[in-house]
Amino acid sequence: MLLASIGAMGSTDHGDALQVLQRVFGYPEFRGDQAAIVEHVIAGGDALVLMPTGGGKSLCYQVPALVRPGTGVVISPLIALMQDQVDALRALGVRAGFLNSSLSWDERREVEAQFVDGKLDLLYLAPERLTSEATLRLLDQGEIALFAIDEAHCVSQWGHDFRPDYLSLTHLHERWPKVPRIALTATATEATRKEILTRLELSDGRQFVSSFDRPNIQYRIVAKKEPKKQLLDLLRGEHPGDAGIVYCLSRASVEKTAEFLVANGIEALPYHAGLDSSVRQRNQARFLREDGLVMVATIAFGMGIDKPDVRFVAHLDLPKSVEGYYQETGRAGRDGLPSTAWLAYGLSDVVQQRKMIESSEGDLAFRRRSQAHLDAMLALCETITCRRTMLLDYFSQTGVPCGNCDTCLIPPESWDGTVAAQKVLSTVWRLRNERGQKFGAGQIIDILLGRKTAKVIQFDHDRLSTFGVGEDLNESEWRGVVRQLLAQGFLAVEGEYSTLVLTPTSSEVLSRKREVKMRKDPTPTRSATRVAAASAAKPKVDLPAEAAPLFEALREWRAQQAREQSVPAYVIFHDATLKSIAASRPGSLTALGAVSGVGQAKLTKYGEQILEVVAGGGPAPAEQDTPPAPKPKSKTTSTGGAAWGSGGADEWPEPEEPDEPMDW
Repeated sequence: MLLASIGAMGSTDHGDALQVLQRVFGYPEFRGDQAAIVEHVIAGGDALVLMPTGGGKSLCYQVPALVRPGTGVVISPLIALMQDQVDALRALGVRAGFLNSSLSWDERREVEAQFVDGKLDLLYLAPERLTSEATLRLLDQGEIALFAIDEAHCVSQWGHDFRPDYLSLTHLHERWPKVPRIALTATATEATRKEILTRLELSDGRQFVSSFDRPNIQYRIVAKKEPKKQLLDLLRGEHPGDAGIVYCLSRASVEKTAEFLVANGIEALPYHAGLDSSVRQRNQARFLREDGLVMVATIAFGMGIDKPDVRFVAHLDLPKSVEGYYQETGRAGRDGLPSTAWLAYGLSDVVQQRKMIESSEGDLAFRRRSQAHLDAMLALCETITCRRTMLLDYFSQTGVPCGNCDTCLIPPESWDGTVAAQKVLSTVWRLRNERGQKFGAGQIIDILLGRKTAKVIQFDHDRLSTFGVGEDLNESEWRGVVRQLLAQGFLAVEGEYSTLVLTPTSSEVLSRKREVKMRKDPTPTRSATRVAAASAAKPKVDLPAEAAPLFEALREWRAQQAREQSVPAYVIFHDATLKSIAASRPGSLTALGAVSGVGQAKLTKYGEQILEVVAGGGPAPAEQDTPPAPKPKSKTTSTGGAAWGSGGADEWPEPEEPDEPMDW
């Protein structure tokens, strides 16, 4: 095998690691903290690595596993994705395998024998398997280079995808004290980071925290009106034919949204825990292997997804936390190319999330923490400043206005909403204190707008002093006011029917002791949408127009290879690599080998074929002054690519009764 000698080096010299990076993975140099992490782990040190999705976390344990003697053992939470991870490594010439329930008895015994005989460079296991004494005895029989704990935020009881078996991983250090451990995650606040260190007993390990900035992702949050139609406009106008993920809060919403998209000509698949496991696996496999599919899913989908060409992640419901939002949106643009993170957000989202916390079975501490997470998410939605800087600030990092989010591109206005707030709060106060009644947002708005609906007449609400005092704003604007009062904690949601009640801070507004600033949602226009869509960051590899035919020919060739091998297209080559080949048009194996992403194994396996495609795959660049070559015939096209390196509210104290609100 290509790596037999490299894997036996056991040296801590940086040159060995760089040699592996160049020969195996085809990249000229490490980037960011990768070199420091790799050197530290090769030398036997423990580490906690926080690096954004697409930042090259995998290389941080793959390279050390190839340099250190023995087999790198990777704890991965997703059995369904192990096959693709192993396929990608084998395509690079790496001796990789996995042990999970999908293997037959004979297949499992073969992998076990390879590990014991020292014939594996990397072995992937689910955390549940490490609770088996048989697996522990197996690991005792081989030489372990390192333990890599992927998706390490799962050890936190507050993690987005809590897995109890992660909590048992402390015994790795007890049983194999001299084997270095590297825990990796794309998302963790300081509190979550501390919990990871404590639960994995990594307090003596070195922490590597990379920037959480994903400059190629354009963050946009829009006022929710007709969310499915708004989503359809996004897909048709900005992402036709692109692969993407749409997140919904409920299973029913997933099903309805997927059906809606399919009915409107968008190929979409559903994914949620209520589907049969075979259907989930089949839909996930199609999403990974086919081009241009849209996956409509609950947050049960996505962790560990290694599909690089996801061009958008859309949310039709409000995420529960900034951590969850960042983790989910980070699945877009792993290849570094321009991508969109789009969220439709409205009053119903705030009411729903507050109600979920109130009805949660968790204790008071859990509800308080959930409330704090939601408050941070609401602050991100309501901000008039750069969304990217707010995201970075949440993770204790600093940034400057990015110029590539909706609030930078179309700055929203702020306005003094104190009087409007007083009108809403006064109506809520009068309903409760004068009539002993509580109602939801819709009734409050009808009263303010002076609407004599059946319910207004039934309860004589047209006799309230606040009836009709809100005609200066329209219904949409009043919904925005109520939404922001909930977001800022001046209103709360109570009970099964989501009625509005005052909070301890309401009296400060009613008594004119506190000013309320509000965000004025910008009016969406076609020109604004075009500006937003056109302003995304430029691709890493700028593809000249004359190179486009060759790039398409290379994608056609890659699609054929992927079909023949039954692997995702990005396992063959990433889009960024194909773009580089199309732009440089290498004429020899030596020149092709110098392209980033072309390692020795792929050069040997595919080099001659690629050169044939280059020779006849499109017109040469103008400066070469050569006649156009005919484009090879093919009936199929493909896209693909990959990044390299790859409840209820808290229990409020009884509020002080405000002075009787003013008459309007």
